[in-house]
Amino acid sequence: MNREHRQFKIRGLDCIEEVVLLKRELGPLVGGEDRLTFDILKAKMTVEMGETSDAELTTRDIVAAVERAGLGAQVWEEDSARFRPESFWQRRGRALVTAASGVSAALGFGLHAFFAGSVTSAFGSEGFGVGAEVPLLSRGLYAFAIVLGTASVLPKAWAALRRFRPDMNLLMTIAVLGAVTLGEWFEGATVAFLFSLSLTLEAWSVGRARRAVAALLDLTPQTARVRRKSGDESGEEEEIPAEQVAVGTRVIVRPGERIPLDGLVLTGASAVNQAPITGESEPVSKAVGDGVFAGTINGDGALEVTTTQLAGDSTLAHIVRLVDEAQSRRAPSEQWVEKFARSYTPVVLLLAVAVALLPPLAFGGEWAAWFYRALVLLVIACPCALVISTPVSIVAGLASAARHGVLIKGGLFLELPARLRAVALDKTGTLTWGRPEVLEVIPLAGHDERELLERVGALEARSEHPLARAILRFAKERGVEVRPAVDFQIHQGKGAIGRFDGREYWLGSHRYLEERGQETPEIHERLEQMSRSGRTAVVVGTTDHVCGLIAIGDTVRPESARVVRELRAAGIQSLVMLTGDNRGTAEAIARETGIDDVRAEMLPAEKVAAIDELLARYGAVAMIGDGVNDAPAMARATMSVAMGVAGSDAAIETADVALMSDDLGKLPWLIRHSRRTLAIIRQNIGFSLALKALFVALTILGHASLWAAIAADMGASLAVIANGLRLLRSESQSQRA
Repeated sequence: MNREHRQFKIRGLDCIEEVVLLKRELGPLVGGEDRLTFDILKAKMTVEMGETSDAELTTRDIVAAVERAGLGAQVWEEDSARFRPESFWQRRGRALVTAASGVSAALGFGLHAFFAGSVTSAFGSEGFGVGAEVPLLSRGLYAFAIVLGTASVLPKAWAALRRFRPDMNLLMTIAVLGAVTLGEWFEGATVAFLFSLSLTLEAWSVGRARRAVAALLDLTPQTARVRRKSGDESGEEEEIPAEQVAVGTRVIVRPGERIPLDGLVLTGASAVNQAPITGESEPVSKAVGDGVFAGTINGDGALEVTTTQLAGDSTLAHIVRLVDEAQSRRAPSEQWVEKFARSYTPVVLLLAVAVALLPPLAFGGEWAAWFYRALVLLVIACPCALVISTPVSIVAGLASAARHGVLIKGGLFLELPARLRAVALDKTGTLTWGRPEVLEVIPLAGHDERELLERVGALEARSEHPLARAILRFAKERGVEVRPAVDFQIHQGKGAIGRFDGREYWLGSHRYLEERGQETPEIHERLEQMSRSGRTAVVVGTTDHVCGLIAIGDTVRPESARVVRELRAAGIQSLVMLTGDNRGTAEAIARETGIDDVRAEMLPAEKVAAIDELLARYGAVAMIGDGVNDAPAMARATMSVAMGVAGSDAAIETADVALMSDDLGKLPWLIRHSRRTLAIIRQNIGFSLALKALFVALTILGHASLWAAIAADMGASLAVIANGLRLLRSESQSQRA
């Protein structure tokens, strides 16, 4: 049974510490912490409501609980992932309070230095030492700076204290109060200001990440230019909201504009930049009857498009929703960091208690000095720099991949490509185009190519068979006019007969030729050679001779051989073709693409068994297919990738990764992108932990101060966020990485 989900925008949700605080406050209210999910980069909380136990729980109850935790909440409004407009105070209040705290602390220091005689003497041990006299006015300014700096922290600290679960806010509050108790008014005010500044900058940088991700995905115009009278070429145009446009509406798209909805071109021709959907580097020519996608950019020609999807059902809307959902499918690195942070804060708290008590009790150390060092350790206990870096990197990686035409279903599948050791590929539609094409025309008995195509085209003119369509396309490309045959008859499973220019002709397979008794040794050898090359032969003849042969086959994608080489260069140890096609065709394609492990004539169950074998040997295996026909094997693989699925909802929903254009070359790019993302995550984690370890050592040795520790933590938070946002760089930069 589907349960109700309520979503809220949380003001002040910028760090994992707030997530922990909200889980503790709301968990008992909603029936358990597992019913709460959070998206820090969108400041979003989702509450899964129970079937009966939470029937009386109202939205107001949830908002009140959030406020008790020291944060703010409002009902989430789904408007292309944008938030409801905020008031000036909501947008600028934290920055103004932080600025006032800094100004007050600076004024207090200035007065303190003036009364001490100089800055040097004021900043020395006699002016700022434990128990040193601080002028009353300076003390008042310091106190005001502390109040302003901890204004947003105190409610959260109180909530943590009530539940006897220390968090960053409680630790910082204790550090500030401890400094004041020691008479270190300046340090207390400085820590309060720097901590407030750290939170403000962190909120700003996370907000920047939110805006950057939204800008990548918020590509659809909000309005559409439509004709008031459908079907009236001269009807007046008007702009209406895109979400109000019905299916079948005629939409006008001027040169240079974004296309507002999915549709088909009715009139006009243009080159359309489809990079936002498919990641294709070159514009795609569009003419009457061609499909276009919402969010793509029209070129120099004006288009009139009839819509085929509502705004909320467009391909781009599906991508945006799936990227949004992907953020809740957390990567292993995210899960590890959160577990680490849960243990890290209590451990550092215990270490701080030990530093405050053991040296004075066991070795006769000075109580005030070691208590001060314990306060520094409390500041170091803040895990924000460590925790925030991973989700920023993951979401930036997901958004960047979507911009490249690679739709990844979650952080788990963003990390997996970096670990792949084997890749299994379907043949039809993956390594090849997946449609038959005429590869060779062999006229016999004095006929030329044009004559042969005229006769074959006449017999195939009314057929919808894929081979017939391929022959007719080829004839059209050669400028051959096709006139349908008369007295046309189909011999089911064998071929067809008809009259052209008063003479009877037939066409069919090798078997049909044998049945008619018209095969010669020379023709037999040619047909066998075609079969060994993986080609399908169509034979054309009259009652007394064979007019010619046409070889038809699936053509290899031009990039397939290059992609196979790049995958090997990327460290993929095994590349396997899994296909239900005959062995001759499969081996011919394998030779052309460079794949040496071919498994042909396979049933779906046999493909699954092959994936199991690869999993046992290599551990991490990707299956590349069309997302539907290869579903069992794709489901069994470590990661499934669907090819060329722009506009196909079923394929997008099936695979873990969807390549939105017919470009197999995105697969090596995905592996490189995954490794780059993992490298950035490891850099962030390593940098954060190294900085913490350094300050723990400096603190125990007596070389660290409160304000230096908070400044270092603030700098670390900004550094790891900026490092994660590097994944949002331009395509050319990402390609070089």
